[in-house]
Amino acid sequence: MSPETFVDVLRDSLFIVILLVSAIILPSLFVGLIVAIFQAATSINEQTLSFLPRLIVTLLALIFGGHWLVRVIMDYTTELYQSIPQIVG
Repeated sequence: MSPETFVDVLRDSLFIVILLVSAIILPSLFVGLIVAIFQAATSINEQTLSFLPRLIVTLLALIFGGHWLVRVIMDYTTELYQSIPQIVG
């Protein structure tokens, strides 16, 4: 296995991880920002007020995007297993 091949596999796997994590985290980030702006505008300093909407949005992102997330990771895993003979040989 050459160093270039290892770097390519590592780059692809890190890209997949970033893609999957951002699909879950970004909606929660935007909802947290909106709730924080609302709390700043109304001077409400309740910590649980920002937690529950972020939790719900994260769960909804997992529910609606779960099929896509699993498909992406399965496609990558299949592609990685199919490339083993080319990498080794």
